[in-house]
Amino acid sequence: MSTTETCYIIYLLIGIPLTIWVGQTLHRNGRIFLIEAFHGKAEMADSVNHLLLVGFYLINIGYVLLGLPLGTKPDTVQGAFEFLATKLGLVLLVLGAMHFFNMFNFDKMRKKARHSDPAAPPPVIR
Repeated sequence: MSTTETCYIIYLLIGIPLTIWVGQTLHRNGRIFLIEAFHGKAEMADSVNHLLLVGFYLINIGYVLLGLPLGTKPDTVQGAFEFLATKLGLVLLVLGAMHFFNMFNFDKMRKKARHSDPAAPPPVIR
């Protein structure tokens, strides 16, 4: 097996599980925000949360797969480490950006729900 093929396998074995782990973490912890945004309607919140998870997977796993052939193919061990570090670093940056995008949207939904519910406590101002 060539150095490039080995790098591809390692990249996929790290990139896809990493994407799944981040997606599951967002899914599990984002539920609370969505339930509040949907005024306690857990079924609706869970449905939206699941749809967000599917979209997250489609975008991020698609990015991992599209990024596979990009870059200069390594032919040395040092090149292989640099190749993997670059590819996985980009995956982490995209996952981080998606995380902050989701958090921003969850916060907007939560604030909108609080403004539409007069019984809700006032938001904390920092």
